[in-house]
Amino acid sequence: MGHPNVPLTHKYARSHGDKHRSSELQPFTPNDNLNLALGAIRVLGVELIEDELKPHLNTVLTTIKEKKKGAAEQVVISGVLPILALSLRSRGPLGLLTAKLVAELAKESVIRKGFGDSGLVSALLSVLTSTDQDLLFHAARAISRMSYDSSKQQELLLRRGAVPRLVAILLRFPDKEALEEVCLQALCNLSGVGVAEEAGMVWERGVSVRPEESVFHGVSPHTCGFVSSVTLVRVCQWGPGQYAVNIEVFQRCSSSFWNLHGNKRTARWFPFPGLGSCSNLYKVIKFSTRNVPRTKSLKIRVFHTFL
Repeated sequence: MGHPNVPLTHKYARSHGDKHRSSELQPFTPNDNLNLALGAIRVLGVELIEDELKPHLNTVLTTIKEKKKGAAEQVVISGVLPILALSLRSRGPLGLLTAKLVAELAKESVIRKGFGDSGLVSALLSVLTSTDQDLLFHAARAISRMSYDSSKQQELLLRRGAVPRLVAILLRFPDKEALEEVCLQALCNLSGVGVAEEAGMVWERGVSVRPEESVFHGVSPHTCGFVSSVTLVRVCQWGPGQYAVNIEVFQRCSSSFWNLHGNKRTARWFPFPGLGSCSNLYKVIKFSTRNVPRTKSLKIRVFHTFL
């Protein structure tokens, strides 16, 4: 049996009119294998013994990947998130497997709500100083997923210094495409310019006119064969431990679109029509690891203090 403090059955009622069902605990039939694994992690987790914990972590990872009904809810009620945070901070042999698991858990809104209180946010950010590229990849992916379309998580991560750490990775590993792409996606999601993984964004390095600046642009597939979304990211280091990130979003029309409308102009780029004035076209993040004012809300601090 599982740990005595981990109940086997929990049911949660919800209204049929709830528009946010995916973010709340759902009724489920418990998975016994998952329940046993979660109970074992709670009991053995403080010791962090690799041989004993590894198969249980793998069980949880496999179950979450398979999207078994009720798996997310079981993880929430099991109380294992602080154990995962401890595993990440320890930098031990279980770190990579734990990072993979946390990245998968970050897909589930009912789980990532508890990342802050469990210490997982600070643990993930501490991992971003590692030299292990695989570990960095999964930690950055977890941050990207938890900040996608969540202003609360974005503010939490921004306050705790996610931006300079992600930018530092971009500058440290310029030739690692997978790591570069996940960091760029995380920066976009942190800024509120949400980039979904399923969008199929393709990132490339652009040409910079300034030596201290790195330019990236990501292109999504064409919509209806005519229009594609283009995200332009400029990263600049403007002092020791101080970075600026400028993110702009454009639409690009294909040549067939212009030919169809008889337009002979050479310009093929223009802003999204619904974004309003140019001042609202882009998001700018400028953060240092020190001297961040704390008297105003985060968004006011970012846009009022630095623009």
